Amino acid sequence: MEFAYDDRTVELRQRLEAFLTECVYPAEPVHHEQVLAAGDPWARPPVMAELTAEARARGLWNLFLPDARYGAGLTNLQYAPLAELTGRSPHLAPEALNCAAPDTGNMELLAEFGSDAQRERWLAPLLDGTIRSAFCMTEPEVASSDATNIATRITRDGDHYVVDGRKWWSSGAMDPRCEVFIVMGKTDPDADRHRQQSMILVPRDTPGVTVRRGMTVFGYSDAPHGGHAEIDFTGVRVPVENLVGAEGTGFAIAQARLGPGRIHHCMRLVGMAERALELLCRRALDRVAFGRPLAEQGVVREWIAESRVRIEQARLLVLKTAWLMDTVGNKGAHTEIQAIKIATPAMAEWVIDKAIQAYGGAGVSQDTPLAALWAQARTLRLADGPDEVHRASLARRELRRWS
Repeated sequence: MEFAYDDRTVELRQRLEAFLTECVYPAEPVHHEQVLAAGDPWARPPVMAELTAEARARGLWNLFLPDARYGAGLTNLQYAPLAELTGRSPHLAPEALNCAAPDTGNMELLAEFGSDAQRERWLAPLLDGTIRSAFCMTEPEVASSDATNIATRITRDGDHYVVDGRKWWSSGAMDPRCEVFIVMGKTDPDADRHRQQSMILVPRDTPGVTVRRGMTVFGYSDAPHGGHAEIDFTGVRVPVENLVGAEGTGFAIAQARLGPGRIHHCMRLVGMAERALELLCRRALDRVAFGRPLAEQGVVREWIAESRVRIEQARLLVLKTAWLMDTVGNKGAHTEIQAIKIATPAMAEWVIDKAIQAYGGAGVSQDTPLAALWAQARTLRLADGPDEVHRASLARRELRRWS
């Protein structure tokens, strides 16, 4: 693989860096104040509409989709350094570019597996940024790290399917613009364990859908990513045309969706760690303790050096994974996707933690972005599969090479 960025990536990085500096970073305190003023942690403050309009005017829109029919037509390797930059302000920049989860994964899912009618009804407005969507897979009553456990039922009844079950951590569902849920459930509990599940599109306003509550993440609403909700589906009837793909393909579709989602998270995590390291260095140079700047304290220098090493290691593994996904496909990059999902959140969590330590009380307050960055990095050791599941799977794959 080539380590130099191609001309298009260089040009987009320059435009994106300018957008971050001129628009996004100054908007961070404004966003915070507007959310507080709204009195609703899941409200979409006016500054977000301003940012999305500006990003679109600058041609920074739908960068994540490699299919040029729908997005920028960038490869994973081209998108990686751009997604990394958005990770420097993960609560604002991804949404501003229409590159925020869960919509990214949902758009990819519809682009690859949706019918023409589904793409026209749901994908088009998602691409346009006029609506948002939710992904409903995890359930409170089962260990959802094993997706075959999912208990929600999707039952055929004539020209309709009836959905019954309870979901939680349904990402995107608290956004007031969320209009459609992609729900995973069982259509045939007696089939092979990986052929029992299907996915179906449920409009939010369908009778029987009840959003019970929003879920906070270490006390944060995670509203810029659409928030997370606990949702009841009780006798929810939707037309058979709303099924995504064929019956029994839900598990395979979920795996196809989660692969790109995992690497996108890891791309952004590298940017989150870079932002934390920058803040750590600025603090170390400015703050004096016991008669010396923190930068002269040996332990702080160790944090800084180790942070740089860990960030570079993670970035190179993420770039290799992106290159493999472009050249041999997502299945061919399966080992590396699991490896980055294990390594990158842990790296970012460690770096952010050291920056928090250098800031002391300010590091855990609302006066820096560090507490929110840490909460997101820690959460990503659970989202899209916990560390332990990926480690077990990766170990089995490695052992098979020698058995």
